[in-house]
Amino acid sequence: MNEITSLERRPEGGPGPIRRTALHDTLVTHLRDMIIEGDLPPGTRLHEGQLGEQLGVSRTPLREAIKYLASEGLVELVPSRGAVVKRFSAKDVHDMLTVLQTLEELAGRLACEAASDAGIAEVRALHDEMVNRYRAGDRLQYYKLNQQIHTAIAQLSGNAALADMHNVLQTRLKRIRFIGHEGSEKWAAAVAEHEEMIAALEAGDKAKLSEVLGRHLMNAWERVRDSV
Repeated sequence: MNEITSLERRPEGGPGPIRRTALHDTLVTHLRDMIIEGDLPPGTRLHEGQLGEQLGVSRTPLREAIKYLASEGLVELVPSRGAVVKRFSAKDVHDMLTVLQTLEELAGRLACEAASDAGIAEVRALHDEMVNRYRAGDRLQYYKLNQQIHTAIAQLSGNAALADMHNVLQTRLKRIRFIGHEGSEKWAAAVAEHEEMIAALEAGDKAKLSEVLGRHLMNAWERVRDSV
């Protein structure tokens, strides 16, 4: 099992001491990003004392942040061993992507029927900024905007149960979806699929949007299957 050895701050703003403003949310976001980017790989044991010292926070808020990440499915609380970054098997990932694919296909159809012009415009704004981040080579911010787009489409469906289930699976797959953009060809292919998505949404073409979303999730498995 991996141990945390060094969390020095990176130039672009990575692990390191953090301010205590809105401490819980800041800690959750910070740790989640570390998991997504691979600073805390699957199987890493989260030692509260060591990690708290490296991040400049006490154990209590850190423990609460870890518990929150456990509720999201990114961290596993193992009896007698403590908190460990969740490791998903290839079957786990494939199963979750299969269900997520079905949810997004349905969300695409419903969104084209229920979405307001304002809601669609918000997705367009997210898409345009995501493409800007892609052109700048900013993978983490690109990824976060990418996930916001998928969340927004689920919410535009007008189906709260669908949106809730979608959120659970999307959260658990954060690290997996992030590594799906590794390599210029994979990343470019994902962006091209998003271009098709926004065009279909703006055209109100529910069959096309559903098809693109389904293909996007199927391709997501192909992009990550050799990495899980």
